[in-house]
Amino acid sequence: MQLDFSYLIKTFWLCVKAIPVTLEITIVSLLLAVIPALLIALARIHHVKVLDVICRIFVSFIRGTPIVLQILIVYSIMPSLLNSLVKSAGWSINVFEINPVIYAFAVFGINSSATLSEVFRSAISSVDRGQLEAALSIGETRFQAFRRVVFPQAVVSALPNLCSTTVILIKNTSLAFMMTVREITAVAKIEAAYGYNYVESYIDIFVIYIVVCLAVEFIFRKIEKRVVYKGIKNYRSFGRIRGC
Repeated sequence: MQLDFSYLIKTFWLCVKAIPVTLEITIVSLLLAVIPALLIALARIHHVKVLDVICRIFVSFIRGTPIVLQILIVYSIMPSLLNSLVKSAGWSINVFEINPVIYAFAVFGINSSATLSEVFRSAISSVDRGQLEAALSIGETRFQAFRRVVFPQAVVSALPNLCSTTVILIKNTSLAFMMTVREITAVAKIEAAYGYNYVESYIDIFVIYIVVCLAVEFIFRKIEKRVVYKGIKNYRSFGRIRGC
């Protein structure tokens, strides 16, 4: 087998231009997922009636089904559902002309909310309950205690899993081509289809995904070091307040 190096180099740079699309889907999906994930985690930690059961079912459904299936369901159902809502509201919007990247945000946002909820739940649960009680004993409200004491420590615990979730999401965005989104994999497959240079295209995206994921891990390591250092300083300050 001989590789077409000129094609390999040309396609590599075309795929590099698609990196912003992949990162955009990843970042927007994570941002959309943060608030719902935090609410799900708190509902499950505090065993809120009804919500706890609903959140358990939602998380189990999302984690128990392949993301390919979730893409097919959302991308098949959401346009028709939106079209019905738009027509019933009397608006003249053609939902079938919506940029497919919006559907990608929806699918990966929903999927990430379930994953992140488990990350947040485990991180918050890892904080010693005595920390919360100590903060309440010095006159802080429950919200202040959560924001100043529990949340900073939970963030430190959550960072490694957040990094893993982000890396997995970046790799999962390669399935966005099923929604006609021109991200890295889609560009490579389209270019390969002209001359059946699939091997060269796969080598290109193999290298690009490794570099992107390593860069994300490097950024998270830097953030983790910074947050841990800041968390230790805050913890010492809080310890002095408690008289520890």
